[in-house]
Amino acid sequence: MAEKATSVAVGASAAWHNLDVEQVLRSLGVGRDGLSSEEALHRLTTFGPNELRREARVSLLRLFLHQFESFLVVILLIATGISVLLGELLDAVVILIIVLLSAVLGLIQEHRASRALEALRRMAAPTCDVVRGGEELEIPARELVPGDLVLLMAGDRVPADGRIVESFNLSVDESALTGESQPVDKQIETLPLELALADRTNLVYAGTTIIQGRGLAVVVATGMRTEFGKIAHLVQLEEDERQTPLERRMGEIGRRVGVAALALVGLVVVLGMLRGEAIFDMFLWGISLAVAAVPEALPAVVTGALAIGVQRMARRGAIVRHLPAVETLGSVTVICSDKTGTLTRNEMTVRRVWTDDSEIEVTGSGYETQGELLVDGHPPGGDLDLAWLGRVAVLCNDARLVRDDTGHHVQGDPTEGALLVLAAKEGCEPEPVRLSYPRLDEIPFSSVRRFMATLHVAPDGGGLVGMKGSAESVLVHCSYYRSGSELVPLNKEVRDRILAVGEDMARQALRVLALASLQLSSPHNVDLAEMITERRLTFEGLVGMIDPPRDEARGALAAAEQAGVRTIIITGDHRLTAVAIATDLGLMGNDQLAITGAEMERLSDGELEQLVDRVAVYARAAPEHKLRLVSILQKKSEVAAMTGDGINDAPALRRADIGIAMGISGTDVTREASDLVLADDNYATIVAAIAEGRVIYDNIRKFIRYLLSTNAGEILTMFLAVLIGLPVPLLAIQILWINLVTDGLPALALGVEVSEQGAMLRPPRHPRESIFARGLWQHILWVGAFMAVGTLAVMVWGLSSYSLETARTMVFLTLAAFQMAHVLAIRSERASLFMLGLLSNPYLAGAVALTLALQFGVIYIPVLRESFQTTPLDALQLLVCLGVASSLFWAVEFEKWMYRRRAPEGPTTSAERRTDNA
Repeated sequence: MAEKATSVAVGASAAWHNLDVEQVLRSLGVGRDGLSSEEALHRLTTFGPNELRREARVSLLRLFLHQFESFLVVILLIATGISVLLGELLDAVVILIIVLLSAVLGLIQEHRASRALEALRRMAAPTCDVVRGGEELEIPARELVPGDLVLLMAGDRVPADGRIVESFNLSVDESALTGESQPVDKQIETLPLELALADRTNLVYAGTTIIQGRGLAVVVATGMRTEFGKIAHLVQLEEDERQTPLERRMGEIGRRVGVAALALVGLVVVLGMLRGEAIFDMFLWGISLAVAAVPEALPAVVTGALAIGVQRMARRGAIVRHLPAVETLGSVTVICSDKTGTLTRNEMTVRRVWTDDSEIEVTGSGYETQGELLVDGHPPGGDLDLAWLGRVAVLCNDARLVRDDTGHHVQGDPTEGALLVLAAKEGCEPEPVRLSYPRLDEIPFSSVRRFMATLHVAPDGGGLVGMKGSAESVLVHCSYYRSGSELVPLNKEVRDRILAVGEDMARQALRVLALASLQLSSPHNVDLAEMITERRLTFEGLVGMIDPPRDEARGALAAAEQAGVRTIIITGDHRLTAVAIATDLGLMGNDQLAITGAEMERLSDGELEQLVDRVAVYARAAPEHKLRLVSILQKKSEVAAMTGDGINDAPALRRADIGIAMGISGTDVTREASDLVLADDNYATIVAAIAEGRVIYDNIRKFIRYLLSTNAGEILTMFLAVLIGLPVPLLAIQILWINLVTDGLPALALGVEVSEQGAMLRPPRHPRESIFARGLWQHILWVGAFMAVGTLAVMVWGLSSYSLETARTMVFLTLAAFQMAHVLAIRSERASLFMLGLLSNPYLAGAVALTLALQFGVIYIPVLRESFQTTPLDALQLLVCLGVASSLFWAVEFEKWMYRRRAPEGPTTSAERRTDNA
């Protein structure tokens, strides 16, 4: 019976892999017959259920109220309250609707945050089989406790972390947790203390999947103490810590507008007091100016632009889950990329075959059967017999190659799948060969034997033995090698040459298998295990395979480099494999380094910060290493994107400035934790998304250039009018019309502007760059002044000849026309409208036409005229208003011409950017 234990040391932090089975069982207070029901209940009370901890959920109301913490939103709410006090109820209602719509959008975005943990919980096994009190029982997985003996079978999801007690050909897919692309063969032997998570082959981990075989494991950690639980905890820590560059920049705009508004109120009150005006009247006038300073349309316009970007990205295979992340992509300086399934296909592919002293190159990639076998660039000659190698590759194999509408897929071990594809490329179709050679017996692969052997009936009634495994283990059982149609005795010289070739393949990060065969006169009454000990097999060849880079990865990486974006690999895979892929993709320069997670742990933050610019590959990386690296990069003012598809990527995806998950091969966990999901798993889509992000940022700058210039024009017009003793130039309803309608429609149409020329040839913006950088503030101020002077000139002329209502209507139209002239001129920060073409953005042309039509509507339609207190204008008045306003177009065109002469644009690489920033 199980031993009673009052204190049990549990958790993945304990060195369970470094203890033998009996030591583990004693430490956990359990015998071979499992825990008693009473002890299991006691431990369930002590350690709690085997499930991920549920954090207290934030209520929808609290999330909704959180949306009103933005400085700009606070200013809009103040403006709403003041409008109510002033009796301008229509103004108040319109502003309030805008604020509420923005809050609802924010609520929807933030409500998704907790879904990453829900996805983790869904991956937990619902039930499991255990041994308790000497009996096998099926229990809910949440009732597992440390010390439980869990039965593991092919197809099971591992319910908790455990130490292997028994293993019978047990193989586990741990790729989602560790990043290791190959299934891991499990064993019971004691392992060295200093091993990475992926190398602890006598442990199994919650959330991974049994591929083949069966086994028994003793539970060493449950719930949040498992490696799975650690990741859940890291995801929880990262949930609320990020703020995108766009959110920071919008906060900056809010603060600046708020300061400007308060300064205006104070200035107007002081000036009024100096002139002897009533303080309360001056205060109300200052408040009106402050309301004019607030760009009410800006939140809606930015949201609209991001939504347009989302639609364009979706058409290119990128699904945006976090709206501000659209713009963040344009700021990315470093992509921290997982290797398996992201830069590579996650499909093992045979690249080299060695047989009969001949080196054979295998073309093609992944599980598709198109490809050739070439010797020195030509098909093999007739003296090279590959038929037996192909037969063994098919027959000593448990995988299946299946085809559907999307192509070929492998059911079973990826390594065995690669052998089937190799055979198909040789012309040895797997299924017909299997039908012709039925299997009679087999010796399954194990980590101790390091080979697999099968016995088959041949079509002629004879027998065939096939073997595959490591070169060392297979050669032990061979006495011959095939040379053409001859079987030649295998001497020490040939053995050494074969082993040397295998070592050379391994140095190239290829996974190497040796294949061998034996023909028998009869397959019956044959003891396969005894037969292979006679060492009569024929060595057929060596096969070298790798998970190859995606076809489109090289081009995408080159485009990223040209755009000033550096890519580094962070993977749970071996260093040699990761370096081989990085070298193949051109990521490893002469001075670039590759380090492991263990080496990373030995570095202080300061040492890692000094080294990080030279490291291109981080191998054997655990989730904590990925988090730490992203944090170091952010500390160095980099904007870090993290791509990934496994559970282990989720915390780093949350920490990164933008997390990018694979839509097809990715887990629910990574998709829920990400900002962007690649629907096609195509790395090239990231580069397209980065380009779209730069377009979005450029367009947001255009919005701000357009909207704040208008606000500056309004403020200066009204402020200078009071200063020089003119009547109020605009009524509150007219200010709101300009700030929402004539501002909003053209600004939304700017959101569909195409990319600026050379957008992907310039370096990424510095993450702390002000959105007003590169002359934007100066443009806003001089354009605002230009508008104010022109508008007041029109007002003075109107007052000299017409009524106040007519002069005010002319001011109203002139400011709106100034806006239309300005928006046409700023479609590009550099290029002239005549270079772009007036109709190259038909949405903007339509928005300008519609806005002018609406503007004329409030002047000439009687019902609207009464609401806006306007009066019809005659032809001369219209000509003056439109003529003065059009002058701004030519002034901005002159500014751009000067800019083009002063700053011609050229390509910049990431290397040049890093040099410039040094």
